[in-house]
Amino acid sequence: MPTKIDMAKFAKFCKDTGFIFQSSEIYGGINGFWDYGPLGVELKKNIKDAWWQDMVRNPPPGPDGQEIRMVGLDCSIIMNPQVWVASGHAAGFADPMVDCLKCKKRFRGDKLYFMRWPAVTGLTLGAVEADNKTDATPLLEKKLRKLPKQQSASLLAQFERGEYNTLSALEIFQSDPNNPKQELDAPSSGMCPMDGCGGDLTAPRSFNLMFQTYVGALQTEDNTAFLRPETAQGIFVNYRNVLNSTRLKLPFGIAQVGKAFRNEINPRNFIFRSREFEQMEIEFFCHPNESMKWYQYWRDLRKNWYSTLGIKSDNLRPREQGQEELAHYSIGTTDIEYMFPFSDEPQELEGVAHRGDYDLTQHAKHSGKADDLAYFDEELWNNDSQTMATRSFKEWLKTNPTAEQIAKYRFVPHVVEPSAGADRFTLAVLTEAYTEEELTDAKGQKDTRIVMRFHPRLAPIKCAVFPLVNKDGMPEKAMKLYRELKAHFNVAYDDKGAVGRRYRRQDEVGTPFCVTIDGDTIKDDTVTIRDRDSMQQRRIPMAEVKTEILKVLMG
Repeated sequence: MPTKIDMAKFAKFCKDTGFIFQSSEIYGGINGFWDYGPLGVELKKNIKDAWWQDMVRNPPPGPDGQEIRMVGLDCSIIMNPQVWVASGHAAGFADPMVDCLKCKKRFRGDKLYFMRWPAVTGLTLGAVEADNKTDATPLLEKKLRKLPKQQSASLLAQFERGEYNTLSALEIFQSDPNNPKQELDAPSSGMCPMDGCGGDLTAPRSFNLMFQTYVGALQTEDNTAFLRPETAQGIFVNYRNVLNSTRLKLPFGIAQVGKAFRNEINPRNFIFRSREFEQMEIEFFCHPNESMKWYQYWRDLRKNWYSTLGIKSDNLRPREQGQEELAHYSIGTTDIEYMFPFSDEPQELEGVAHRGDYDLTQHAKHSGKADDLAYFDEELWNNDSQTMATRSFKEWLKTNPTAEQIAKYRFVPHVVEPSAGADRFTLAVLTEAYTEEELTDAKGQKDTRIVMRFHPRLAPIKCAVFPLVNKDGMPEKAMKLYRELKAHFNVAYDDKGAVGRRYRRQDEVGTPFCVTIDGDTIKDDTVTIRDRDSMQQRRIPMAEVKTEILKVLMG
């Protein structure tokens, strides 16, 4: 388990070093929105670039050793509202909300029952309020996760999907091994649950998690649109466009990196749960008969990818969802979970879902374009039709073949979806890299070094160049090297203060290498290169610095 981190202190560190800022902070900020600073934007870009390179441009061979065919998209954030009707978000992506007329607090209507439980849980409502203001979710989830797996799996799945009710609430509390016979009387439905309030509550009303906006000059119902809550649907509605504009044949993948927006009731844990976030997502289309093979391939590949970028394997916890947890359209789902230092339980970093043919079928039904969203195996048809009475598939259909015969050539592909959060992985990289080391200098003095142990591919700055002193031709040599290196990767130039202090500044932001130009450089064109993690220094020819660093970055 990773060392616990004070997240408030860590957020301040990220602000002070230029990784992450609170959005619009000078006006008091806005909950659930974050800005990436000069170092943060480089780190996040490196994460997205690594994902794109490893998953889209150069994915490893498939389960049978075949090349993986992948292309990319960049879909618009606002789409036709019918997209969200077909996907189910318009009707099902909502929570019932109620307001207290006295204290003005807002609650999830389907969670109110859970907030009336001081005698059962031993937690006061004041503790709930202090923990997360208006929502009892974290405390209840923690309670659920402490129950035996076989006892809590179904209830936890209900809880996470928002499908629980009074009966399941009683089940949760009565299955508590510390209170096996405890019962909870149903409360009055119209009373505020907060300590000392007791005000009347409004009737529940639907609260859709999608951000609503308007397209055009008039703010009318006909002009209502939504900011996308996920990037996947843009891929599904462009499936036919991709097929028509490329020579792709099954199996193949379509990838996208982009922003998504969800009006979370309770954003929390720094950038872990935000209202604006970025996804790195693949929809991999394959034949239904091969879909389980591809599901297993992507599940294993995605888990291993995190380890190659510096995430300790024992902090990664792939968890196959039980049948009772699966979304109604899912054939199988693996949550790749990570032990974030702010939690006692693994939290989801990525989901790899076998979505079957649900999405394409839904869009085919709602758009009326079933033929466009089916896949025709032209190669198989051309091969088989040589022994048939006609070579035309359309003419063959007129012979009234069975549905099973047609499905051999024309069918709706199955989809495997690895969906990763760029912001969540950024947070995992930051917390995994953060290290406080106690050092002892030559005089026996104790000191603490903060070092960000980023994988070199992800480090915001790859190398820092220092002139030992600002004279004797050293600045000119250092600037020449700096200009040469920055054409290939992000480089810093620092000539202020003692060299040891400059090393510390670069350690704190995770720079893997520091190169110092000194008096010997003027004589023989060699430099001192220092490794961030080991702090070892060695001399190499200045002409070899670029090659040395590129070798590490590409290895």
